[in-house]
Amino acid sequence: MAASDLQSSRAPENSEWEQIAETRDFKVIIRRKKWFILPATLFFLAYYIALPVLNGYTDWLHPKVIGSINLAYLFALSQIIMAWVISLLYVRHANRTDRHSDNVATHRKEGLR
Repeated sequence: MAASDLQSSRAPENSEWEQIAETRDFKVIIRRKKWFILPATLFFLAYYIALPVLNGYTDWLHPKVIGSINLAYLFALSQIIMAWVISLLYVRHANRTDRHSDNVATHRKEGLR
């Protein structure tokens, strides 16, 4: 491996990271990431906590639906589905963010040449 290859693949120095963190593009990436993660986390926590609260303190989930299966069982199963849905949405969002990050990195490399 040539010295120029090693130099181009090295991690940025602290001052370079600080410069990157101050760019508008980087701030947009972080804002988009927070825009997805915070609401998704709050929704999941509320959805997850709803089962024990609704089952323990109300009778809403007690009615039987099919045989001995009541709404509480269906709600619990829906949490598994919800976790997968949120995971898939996050992967889709992360792929978009990664493409934007790659564009920022490419522009940064071009600017340093």
